[in-house]
Amino acid sequence: MKEFPSPNFGPRKPVNGVTGVRHLVVHYTGMQSCAQALERLCDAKAEVSAHYLIDEDGTIYRMVDENMRAWHAGVSFWHGQRDINSTSVGIEIVNPGHEYGYRAFPDVQIAAFADLAREIMQRHGITAQDVLGHSDVAPGRKTDPGELFPWQSLAARGIGLWPEDSVTLPGHVDMTGALRRLSDIGYAVPLTPELGSDILPAESGMTDVIAAFQGRYRQARADGVLDGETASRIAAVAVRFAEARG
Repeated sequence: MKEFPSPNFGPRKPVNGVTGVRHLVVHYTGMQSCAQALERLCDAKAEVSAHYLIDEDGTIYRMVDENMRAWHAGVSFWHGQRDINSTSVGIEIVNPGHEYGYRAFPDVQIAAFADLAREIMQRHGITAQDVLGHSDVAPGRKTDPGELFPWQSLAARGIGLWPEDSVTLPGHVDMTGALRRLSDIGYAVPLTPELGSDILPAESGMTDVIAAFQGRYRQARADGVLDGETASRIAAVAVRFAEARG
């Protein structure tokens, strides 16, 4: 691990009266090189950072102490909480992203991520259901780490959750039921009345949330369309999260 300190951080703030790390949030850099990403994450004018960055060759850069609040999630929401920066450790994974030639994540990079993620989870008592993608906490605004990130294989190693079985639903697709299940999982949806327009624009909200879910759990099709298979997958994931939360 290499030390590469960023000046962009501050103290963690209490969220719902509690201070501490409860989430791990995964990003891709969306830049053309590791050097560019490191430069931006250390640029005081950019006002962005992460606790760690992992290069494609598996090199890990430590940028912000885990006890501090890095600036990686931005405007975000998960399971009733808004200030995800204060509740999370953020890991940036070097990848050009959808803008510059999105590509598969090398095995050595994912192996380094898995080892680091397990260490962070153990240090802070982060549960599998609280390992999140940037798109999970900011649907529509962010799409990373994207549909090529190996969520299923990582879940098999205890990093994130994956549904074990499908759920059979009635023949018709029930948008209201699907959105309610997405809300139960943790996503910001129109059924969550306390959300403001800064989190979820009313016009595009449903499509954005469904696309974010698909990018993680139905990666072959992340078009934001609620078809029968997506609805069944949502139901299966909701069951898995309910079981995990007890």
